[in-house]
Amino acid sequence: MDSHGHYEQQPAWAVLATDIGPLLLAATRDGLVNVVFHATDPVRDRALERLGSRLGSEPVEDPGSPLLAEAIRQVVAYFKGERRGFDLPLDWSLITGFNRQVLRELASGVPYGTVVGYGDLARRVGQPGAAQAVGVAMGSNPLPVVVPCHRVVESDGGIGGFGGGLETKRQLLALEGVLPEPLF
Repeated sequence: MDSHGHYEQQPAWAVLATDIGPLLLAATRDGLVNVVFHATDPVRDRALERLGSRLGSEPVEDPGSPLLAEAIRQVVAYFKGERRGFDLPLDWSLITGFNRQVLRELASGVPYGTVVGYGDLARRVGQPGAAQAVGVAMGSNPLPVVVPCHRVVESDGGIGGFGGGLETKRQLLALEGVLPEPLF
C-alpha cells in the first residue's frame, strides 16, 4: 500500500499505431500520464525508463489494461475524425507549477479546430509577458495530442515549434481542419 492507503499499481502502457506514427500511451490509476510521439523501440525504451524513474514504479506493457482502455478508444476515434475532444482522467504528476497551469488552460480552453498564440495563452493564465515560458511549457507537455499543444502557434501566423516535429504538428492541424491537407 502507498502512503494514502491505496494499493500500488504499476503504470500500464501500450503502443498504438496512428496516422502520425506509433504513439506510446501510459496510464496510472489516476489517469493517462504520458503520450510519446514516434514510439519506435529505442524511443519507447527511453521513454519508459524515464517514466519509471519519475513515477518510482516500472511501467508494464498491458494494452488490455482497464487503465488504458478508454484512452486507446478515444485516441483511435480522434484519428478517425470521430472525436473532437478527450474526456479522460489525466494524471498531472509529471508536470508542476506554471507549466501545469498553462497546460490545464490549453486542455480546457482551446477547442478542436482552433489555435491560440503563445502570448495569448500567457495572458489567459495571468502572465502576459510569458510567451517564451509558454513555449517551454508546450515542450514539456507529457500528454501531447490529448493536451493539444499542437494548437499553439506564433502570433504572426507561423506554425511555431513542436516536440513531435513540424510535420506531425501540420498533420494534427490538418486533421482538425486548421490547415489544408498537403496536395502531395
